[in-house]
Amino acid sequence: MKKEHFTYRSVIDAPAGEVYRWHTRPGAFERLSPPWERVNVIRRTGLVEEGSQVELSVPAGPFRLKWLLEHFDIEPGKQFCDRSLDGPFPHWEHFHRFIPQGEEICLLEDHIEYVPPLGRAGARLGANHIQMKLGNLFAYRHLVTGLDIAVHRSERRWHKPLKILVTGSSGLIGSTLCAFLSTGGHTVIKMVRSRNQTGPDVFFWNPAAGKIDSSGLEGLDAVIHLAGESVAALRWTDSKMERIRSSRIGSTRLLSKTFSVLEQPPQSFICASATGYYGDRGGELLNESSAAGSGFFPELCREWEQAAQKAADNGVRVLNARFGMVLSPRGGALAAMLPAFSLGAGGKFGSGRQFISWIAADDAVRAIYHAVIDNSLSGPVNLVSPDPIANSDFTRVLARVLHRPAVLGIPRQALKILLGRMADELLLASCRAVPSKLLDTGFSFCFGRLENALGCILGKEKCL
Repeated sequence: MKKEHFTYRSVIDAPAGEVYRWHTRPGAFERLSPPWERVNVIRRTGLVEEGSQVELSVPAGPFRLKWLLEHFDIEPGKQFCDRSLDGPFPHWEHFHRFIPQGEEICLLEDHIEYVPPLGRAGARLGANHIQMKLGNLFAYRHLVTGLDIAVHRSERRWHKPLKILVTGSSGLIGSTLCAFLSTGGHTVIKMVRSRNQTGPDVFFWNPAAGKIDSSGLEGLDAVIHLAGESVAALRWTDSKMERIRSSRIGSTRLLSKTFSVLEQPPQSFICASATGYYGDRGGELLNESSAAGSGFFPELCREWEQAAQKAADNGVRVLNARFGMVLSPRGGALAAMLPAFSLGAGGKFGSGRQFISWIAADDAVRAIYHAVIDNSLSGPVNLVSPDPIANSDFTRVLARVLHRPAVLGIPRQALKILLGRMADELLLASCRAVPSKLLDTGFSFCFGRLENALGCILGKEKCL
C-alpha cells in the first residue's frame, strides 16, 4: 500500500532544546492528548528513550483498540520518533523535530508517514477524513505546547522548580493540572486515598478517618486541594449531601490542622471552592466582594472557605478558588450534556434565563498556576471566564458547534421532579460571576469566548 504523508509546523517562542525537554517530561503525552479523543495510557516503559514503549487504548467508533508504539532515532534537543509495533495503522512513523530559528525561537515540526487502516477501501474512503482529523489534532497539540511553554517562561519568577502537592490528582482538574506542572519542570506530589498507588512522590491520607502522612507536606511551595465528593448525582439525598459536605470541609480542616505542626509549612494553600458560594442571584454581576447566597451550596462553600482560612494562622497564604462550570468533554457538566446534544436532543434548562459562569479546563489550570506564582492573590478568587452566558445561549452555542439542533429543552418542573434539590441549586440557579481578581493581576484567558472554547476542546475547529 502507498504511504500517506502529513506534516504540521508552527513557530514556538522558545529555544529548540527547551521545547524538546518539555516533550520528554512526565505529563507531556497527557497534555498533548486532545480532550475530544478518549486516549488512555495502559502502560509505558520509560519516557522518551531509545526503545521505550507506550501502549494506548484508542477509540474506534463504539469500540476501543490497543496501540503499541516504540520510540526510536532519538537525537536529544533535535528530534525523537515513534513507530507503531501493533495497532490500527499497518504502518505509522511519527517524527517530532525541533528546528532552531535563532537562540530564542524554534520551528516545531510533526511529520507522519502512515498507511491507512482497512486496506484499499480505507485509503479511498478515509484519506481525507484522516488528514482532517490529524489537522485538528496537531493544531491543538501545537497550541497547547506554545501556550504552556509561554506561561512557564513568563511566570518564571522563582529561581528553582516548585514543589507542589495536589489532592484530587485523578479528577478532571487535578489530572490536567499535574500534567501541566510536570511538563513545566516542577515536582508534583500526590496525596492519595488508595494504598495501591505507590512511589517516591505519592503519600497516603484518609480524610474521613483524620489520617494523613504529614511528611509529604514538609517544605512545599504550595498545596493545591481539589479533592471532594462529586456533586454530580441524579439526586441529592440527605446522605449524598452529607458526603459532599464532610469530604470538603473535613479534608480541608485536616490539612489546615496539619500545617500547624509542620516545621516547614507550605508557603501557599490553594483550596477549591465554587461560584455556588453566591447562590441564585439572577442577572446580578458578581465579583469576589459579593456576599454569599443562601441554601445548601452557599452555606457549604462559606464553611469550606472558613476551614481553609485557618491555615493563615500559621503564616500560609490562603486562596479560595471559586470554580465555575469547568468545560471539558473528559468529565463534569459538559461531558454529561454531550450525549443528548450530539443526538440533537439537547436544549435549555427551565427558562434558560439563568446565567452560567464557565471556564475552559486549560484556563482553569493556568489560573491555578497563576495563583500559586502571584503572591498578591489571596482570599476568594473567581475562576471563571470574563463572559458568563445565559443557559439558553450556552445550549444554542453548544448545539451550533456540534452542528445539531437544540429545540427540545427540559421544563423547570421536570428537572425538579427528576433531580430535586440538585436541580434548584446547580442547574436552575443563576450565577453571573466575573474574574475581577484574575484580570486585575494580569491573567490572560486563552478561551474567553464560549464558541471558541467549545470548538477547540470538542475538535470541531482548528485551534490556531
